[in-house]
Amino acid sequence: MTVPTPEQRFTDLGFARLDTDRAARTGDPEVVFGQGKSPVQVVELLTRLREHHPDRAVLATRVGADARAAVQAAIAEAVVDEVAATVVLGSPPPPRGTVCVVSAGTSDAAVAREAATTASVHGAGVTSICDVGVAGLHRLLAVQEQLTTADCLVVVAGMEGALPSVVGGLTGVPLVAVPTSVGYGASFGGIAALLAMLNSCAPGVTVVNIDNGYGAGVFAARVARRAGRHP
Repeated sequence: MTVPTPEQRFTDLGFARLDTDRAARTGDPEVVFGQGKSPVQVVELLTRLREHHPDRAVLATRVGADARAAVQAAIAEAVVDEVAATVVLGSPPPPRGTVCVVSAGTSDAAVAREAATTASVHGAGVTSICDVGVAGLHRLLAVQEQLTTADCLVVVAGMEGALPSVVGGLTGVPLVAVPTSVGYGASFGGIAALLAMLNSCAPGVTVVNIDNGYGAGVFAARVARRAGRHP
């Protein structure tokens, strides 16, 4: 095994140091977190990542409107999701295993789409089930069979954050819960949903941070890839 030199482990762009060795260490390349970065920086980071990983898709999340427009103007192959605020360069790898992204309401779409895009870029097959929040429990029960066929579930909900507990009580599929910042005043920007998910009485519920569709998508993809290694 060839050990990379310190200089080979990252690319210094002056304003950032790209972790170009991450794919070798973890199986997943670095992803650009676009929030707080200028359009020029986002374009440069994505371009350099694509150069280092020409055989796989690269991803940017939380990309602002100006930066998304700049990427589209500068990089013809860019696939921009305006809802998720993501940018993808290159084709996702052949999928292994299946991630099902389940969201409570339409207002949770941005986080759910971020999770779905992330899981796809990281090598999982992805399906989505939308608008099955607990206010209409019959909608969730109608798709129960779909939940059980996935290798990992990403369950996205705001408000009181009850959906992951209900889903966790209906199936034993590995589940990562994502609280969103959707809700009225006492939801405290997603804190109520976060605490509800952390205190879930359903066993096997794993929780990521508020609005962290990216973190959930990576976790779910890794579970699905391992499940899909053998027929």
